[in-house]
Amino acid sequence: MNGRRLTFAVGDIHGCLAELDALLAAIESAAPGGRVIFLGDLVDRGPESRGVVERIMAGPAKPGWQWITLKGNHEDMLLSARKGLAEMSSWLMNGGDETLESYGGAIPLSHLVWMAELPSIIVEPYRIFVHAGVEETIPLEEQGDDILLWMRIEPNYSGYYWGKHVCHGHTPSRSNPRTVGNRTNVDSGAVFGGVLSCAVFDDDVPGGPLDFLVAGGRR
Repeated sequence: MNGRRLTFAVGDIHGCLAELDALLAAIESAAPGGRVIFLGDLVDRGPESRGVVERIMAGPAKPGWQWITLKGNHEDMLLSARKGLAEMSSWLMNGGDETLESYGGAIPLSHLVWMAELPSIIVEPYRIFVHAGVEETIPLEEQGDDILLWMRIEPNYSGYYWGKHVCHGHTPSRSNPRTVGNRTNVDSGAVFGGVLSCAVFDDDVPGGPLDFLVAGGRR
């Protein structure tokens, strides 16, 4: 993959730190540099949410790499619960218990601020990177977090997406990572016994991924 400008879009991590470390090692073995986009849902359900957040906040250890993190619905739930904007019990039942345990009961303010400032979408000439998906019937600039972080897309659906390729996570399946037409889902259900995966894109070429990587190798 040398000579190409590559983006590695990583699916839902959910506190699976060992899998994250293995996938990052596979990414760094695949190219001398590039961009990694984490598509959200770093926290909840898995055992090491704090470790995952700290690893990603620290940034890449090797030169030539750029990391960008998007907000997922689980970061959104965590923040809403901590601000009193949603029921704390709803977040705790959806994996928040494991997150709080990993933090010893108290999430540092610096981590909350970092999560709150994460963007919800990246729109580029050839691609859209987002946690959950986009709704084609609504202008892209009018779509809020209720869509970008929460919508569900049918497994076999592919839209036109304004001529772009959409890459997202959020809807887990053991059959992922998977591309259907103009859409790629990289939520492979790592926290549910699946794998942690990413899609590899050439930034200068339109269309779907060149390849998929999983924690431990290629898919």
